[in-house]
Amino acid sequence: MTKEDLRRTINRIDGRGYKAYKDVKGEYDFGLYRLIIDHVQGDPFAAPSRVRVRLSIERAGFPRDLWGKRVRRIAFCDYIGRQFHRAIRRLTKGHRGMGKSGMVDIDVGRQEILERNAVIVDGRDMEVCFVVGLPAAGRTILGREALEIFFEEIPKVVDKSLFYRSIDQKEILRHVDVAEDQEVMRGLLDERGLVAFVAGESMLPRRSGVDDRPLEAGAIPLKAPFELDLEMELPHRGRIKGMGIPKGVTLIVGGGFHGKSTLLNAIERGVYNHIPGDGREYVVTNGAAVKIRAEDGRRIEKANISPFITNLPFGKDTVRFCTDNASGSTSQAANIMEALEVGAQVLLIDEDTSATNFMVRDERMQELVAKDREPITPFVDKVHKLYADLGVSTILVMGGSGDYFDVADIVIMMDNYQPLCVTQHVKEIAARHVSRRVDEGGDTFGEVTPRRPLSASFDPSRGKREVKIDAKGSRTILYGTTSIDLSCLEQLVDMSQTRAIGRMIHYYSEKYLHSSRSLKEGMELVMKDVEEMGLDCLIPYRVGNLAMPRVFEVAGAINRMRSLKVE
Repeated sequence: MTKEDLRRTINRIDGRGYKAYKDVKGEYDFGLYRLIIDHVQGDPFAAPSRVRVRLSIERAGFPRDLWGKRVRRIAFCDYIGRQFHRAIRRLTKGHRGMGKSGMVDIDVGRQEILERNAVIVDGRDMEVCFVVGLPAAGRTILGREALEIFFEEIPKVVDKSLFYRSIDQKEILRHVDVAEDQEVMRGLLDERGLVAFVAGESMLPRRSGVDDRPLEAGAIPLKAPFELDLEMELPHRGRIKGMGIPKGVTLIVGGGFHGKSTLLNAIERGVYNHIPGDGREYVVTNGAAVKIRAEDGRRIEKANISPFITNLPFGKDTVRFCTDNASGSTSQAANIMEALEVGAQVLLIDEDTSATNFMVRDERMQELVAKDREPITPFVDKVHKLYADLGVSTILVMGGSGDYFDVADIVIMMDNYQPLCVTQHVKEIAARHVSRRVDEGGDTFGEVTPRRPLSASFDPSRGKREVKIDAKGSRTILYGTTSIDLSCLEQLVDMSQTRAIGRMIHYYSEKYLHSSRSLKEGMELVMKDVEEMGLDCLIPYRVGNLAMPRVFEVAGAINRMRSLKVE
């Protein structure tokens, strides 16, 4: 159909009841692009209508160098989505009428560059998926306003954001180049014996706990201590210097409010690429780094926490440990073992969000409470065995216990937001003040046990709706009648990731649950499918509000399902 067919339809239904908007569904030729109306909302207060624009990438004029490689394509699509969003804000009137009438919006990111399905490039075409609130007064169609949206506003937005001639060509090149540099840096970590790299002059502090943009006033650029200073050669930035954090056990110490948690937070977000100007765009971390914390009250299903907890009262099994209301120590133990189960290579831990009795047991407490009466083996006695036996490193913020001096390979002290390498000084202190506490960790770390979920765990039905999966904010998934609390998965950064996790759980249960031998194997198959086919493989109809999560957050969501049953 042509755009004039759409104009005639809107004129015909002007002033009629809202359900007549169903007639506009279809695909229309607007010359330089095609407009596809996939789904029409049922009333002005419902979720807005889903709309797409598709055009030839050659006609749009973008050189292949911007999107030819996977990492560059993801960054290119991220930039286009942001440009489309900016154009919407400049060129559309927004709300007019009742409910969501008049709104035009697209799913875009904040500080991280994530793979999304709002903008897709397939090598021939570029497709942008967004939403439109079809305008109405009450439930009466406002045809003139609808014509304004489709024939004046959207064409302007398309012209100003989807053509190479209309955008800042230096800015898009920098956006893509910076993302590729970060990916190259992350790939260099392993061969350089590192788990993280923090570039010199990085600006780590954020504006607030709810605003992840860089702090504008008073932030101090980071300078690498000479003991940890190293260089990397990047394809676009060239030579870059900064602080390399090696494999093993790294302790971050220092006084309160001197930047310990700020550094750890930057490292935990370094598993993602960041936009230029974020301040952390050259802070990169091993992609299999997982933030671990205590999580009182969570459910645990048959997790092997025996490396940390044994000999519970009444003979409670810790090899197949179950509880509906975990304590701080049992939850932290389970969080570690579940992360290891799906392939974590680095653990990130802050004492502020840890269970004290899980982290350390000093010599006086050991003397008072004999080991045969204490089920918990503290992390201090397992952290180095974890690296020696499994090759899993740990970066740990610790300001309250010097017992970790004996097991740390590297100690970084934060002093007024600047890192100092104090490893040698720490060794001297440890030699002068010899600890008399007994190592309770045994000779080895212990066993990581694979588990396989049962099909009874995954029922997404809700009443008459066969599949009901939704996200409530970035920290809750509604999966059928099950609510999944993700508030302690701290590396989850976007509500669109949360939506995708819900869909990935369903995809896994439908396609790989019965054929895979373990949760890890099933998760790997799901992630491979999504990487090869795109996020749209997760849902039977086209949406533009999904973003790629990591396997650790998907598995973490499954482990937090209160309906989970494990073989």
